[in-house]
Amino acid sequence: MRTRTKVVLVALVCVLVVVAGYLVGPAVGRLMHPTPTASPTSSQERDASVQALSSLETVLVRTRTKVAGYDRSCSPGHGCVFGPAWSDDTTAAGGHNGCDTRNDVLAGQLQDVDKGTSRCVVQAGTLDDPYSGARIEFRKAQADEVQIDHVVPLAYAWDMGASAWTLEARMAFANDEPSTSWPSRRRPTRPRAIKGPRPGRRATSRTAASTPFAGSASCRRTDWL
Repeated sequence: MRTRTKVVLVALVCVLVVVAGYLVGPAVGRLMHPTPTASPTSSQERDASVQALSSLETVLVRTRTKVAGYDRSCSPGHGCVFGPAWSDDTTAAGGHNGCDTRNDVLAGQLQDVDKGTSRCVVQAGTLDDPYSGARIEFRKAQADEVQIDHVVPLAYAWDMGASAWTLEARMAFANDEPSTSWPSRRRPTRPRAIKGPRPGRRATSRTAASTPFAGSASCRRTDWL
């Protein structure tokens, strides 16, 4: 009787082991050897990159040719071809708001702006310099430490077609604060980025890192030039 009981118990144990292996085995296998899954956006990102690169082949690259007559100065006897610097009397965004364009740029692109008792003049603020990444504390007393560059230099714009515009259009371009101007720290040697894009040269990760206006300049040139 005892022998028969032992045989039955052994048989039950064997059955349980087989059933457990059947139920648990696949789960353990999946844990030990997980099936790799592709990122759901990887193919989309790849397709977008290919499309973007293909689009570059359709972009018309114009060669810059020097055009006579460029004279930025508005002193007596000079051409003043883009109008007085930072004029509020333009059709550009922010024009005729009672504040000059330089202060519009500072107010729009600095952080923690303090105008004191003035409606327009920026007295203090914080600038994240687009060239160096440094955080600069702007103070009106040292205003020259922060200079405002045209993303597309006016001399470059003149050569690339602005010479044929009306004075009103050129003044609007020169003071189009959201599109053409950017504050940055004053530096002894001006970066190549503000001298104008060079036709025939492709952007690289290195040049993109050192020229923060590159993307903006390309987009804004299609708006104006």
